[in-house]
Amino acid sequence: MRKIKEVLRLKWEKGFSARQIAKSCDIARSTVKDYLDRANFRGLTWPLTEDLDDAAVEHMLFPPATDIDTDKRLMPSLEGIHQELRKKGVTLQLLWYEYKQVNPDGYQYSQFCKHYHQWADKLDVCLRQTYRAGERLFVDYAGQTIPITDPLTGTTRDAYLFVATLGASNYTFAWASFSQDLPSWISAHVRALDFFGAVPEIITPDNLLSGVTKPCYYEPDINPTYLDMALHYGTVIIPTRVAKPKDKAKVEAAVKIAEMWILAALRNHTFFSLAELNKAVAEKLIEFNNRKFKKMEGCRRSLFETIDKPALKPLPLYAYEYAEWKKATVNIDYHVEVDAHYYSVPYQLAKERVDVRFTASTVEILFKNKRVASHARSYNKWQHTTLAEHMPKAHQKYLEWTPSRIITWAGKNGPQTEALVTLILESRRHPEQGYRSCMGVIRLAKHYSEVRIEAACARALSLNACSYKHVKSILEKGLDKQPLPPSTDSVTPVHHYNIRGKDYYHHLAAPACAESLSACVPLPTAPAGQEGAQAEKEADHA
Repeated sequence: MRKIKEVLRLKWEKGFSARQIAKSCDIARSTVKDYLDRANFRGLTWPLTEDLDDAAVEHMLFPPATDIDTDKRLMPSLEGIHQELRKKGVTLQLLWYEYKQVNPDGYQYSQFCKHYHQWADKLDVCLRQTYRAGERLFVDYAGQTIPITDPLTGTTRDAYLFVATLGASNYTFAWASFSQDLPSWISAHVRALDFFGAVPEIITPDNLLSGVTKPCYYEPDINPTYLDMALHYGTVIIPTRVAKPKDKAKVEAAVKIAEMWILAALRNHTFFSLAELNKAVAEKLIEFNNRKFKKMEGCRRSLFETIDKPALKPLPLYAYEYAEWKKATVNIDYHVEVDAHYYSVPYQLAKERVDVRFTASTVEILFKNKRVASHARSYNKWQHTTLAEHMPKAHQKYLEWTPSRIITWAGKNGPQTEALVTLILESRRHPEQGYRSCMGVIRLAKHYSEVRIEAACARALSLNACSYKHVKSILEKGLDKQPLPPSTDSVTPVHHYNIRGKDYYHHLAAPACAESLSACVPLPTAPAGQEGAQAEKEADHA
C-alpha cells in the first residue's frame, strides 16, 4: 500500500508523469496507469481522508470478485478436513472429490489445497525456547546405526549412538553401545555426566521404554532404576510429551548434525570392536565440539566453558552404581527371593509387598520407601542369607541350641548328664534328631535338683536306657535314690554243661586232645548258614 499511496502523491501532488513515477517507484508504467485508473474510478482525491486506512484503500481499489456466487464456493470446515486427514487412506484429493460432488461450482483442486494449507500452516506454530545455563540436558539415540564386524566370523552387529546435548551451549556427548536396554541407557548417562564433569538441573529424554515405564502427559511413570540414578546425582527427569520431538529439538538437531559430522565421516571405516568404534567417535566428537559456529562467535566448547559449566552442579563423590529394582512379596518364612537366593527381612513383614533394590554387591529391601534390611549379595543359588535380628524370639532361641551348647550345659550339671546327652546325640543319624530328647532332659532341671538328675542319668547309662522318657521315669519313681545295679564285670559266671566258656577253644588247641577228639567227633570248620549251626549243635552234644 505504500507504493500505491506514493503513486497517488507523485501524480496529484507533484504532477509527475507516468514515466517519472514508474522510475521513482521502480514499477512498470502499466502498473502506474492501473493504480491511477482505479483511483479515478473510485473517486479518490489527494490527500486521502483520515477515515481511509490502508485496508480501506486496498478494498476500494481491489474489491473481491463477485461474479461467482460465494455460497457455491464455500470451503468445508477446515478443522473437519484436518481431522479427516488423520484417518488411514484419506487424502486431500479424495476430500476435494467429495467436496466437488456436493459443490460442482466450488473451488478447483489447486485452490482447495491452497486454502487448507494456508490454514494448516498457522495451526502448528513453533515456540522458540531459550534455556538457562546449566538447566537442561537433552538425551536421545540416533536413528542411524553403525555396523561392527566380527574379525573371526565376518558377521556384523549394529551399534546404537547415544547423544546428549546441553540446552544453553549445545555442547554434545556421544557414545555407542550394542543395545538400548536399561543397563546401556544408565551407563550412557553416567558416561555423559562424567564427560561434562557436572550435573544439570533437568534431564529430558523421550519416552524410551528403558527410561519411561509408562508414558503419560501429566504423570509419566519413570523407570525405578532411572529415577534412582537421578536421585544419586541430584537431578530430575522430565520426559517429553509422547510423539512430540519438538520438545527436545536441541538433541534432535544435535543427532542430525552428529549423524552428518560423526557417523557419515566414519562411513568408510570398518570397526572390529565396540571399543574401537567409541575411540573413533570420541576423536570426531572433539572436532565436532571445536568447530566454529557459522552465524556467531566461538564454538560449542567455548560456549560450554563460559556459559554452562559455571552454572552446572558438581558431580557426587562416587559415580552411580547400577542397581535394579523389583517388587516382591515376603514369604511366610520372612525371606524374599532375588536371583534364586533368599534374603531375610523382619518377620513382622511376612506377606507384605516390598521393593527390592539390588546391585552387584548389595541387596536392599524397602517397605513404604523405608529401608528395612540390607545384605551383601550372594550368588549361591537356592541358599539363604538370614540375620538373627530378623527372626522371632522363639526362632532365635531355638537356633541357639546347637549340639555343642547342649553338651556344654550338660557338663555343667555333671559328668553323667554330659555322657548321657552326648550318647543321645551320637546315637542318632543326625544330631538334630536328638535335640528334642536332650531338651527334655534339660527341662527336667526345672522340677528336680542337679544331684537327682545326675543320679538318674547315671542309672540310665548303666541300664543303657538313653532317652528322655527313661530319665523322667527314673525320677518320677525315685529310682535315682536307690543304689545302682552291680556292674556286668563283677557278676559271677554261671557253670553249665551247655556253656563252653572262654577256654573251650583253647582246650581244643592242645595236640593230644585234638587227636583224641578227632577219632570220635569231627571238629567244626567255619559253619555257614543253617548247616553250620546244625553241625555246631551236634558237636556240643558229642
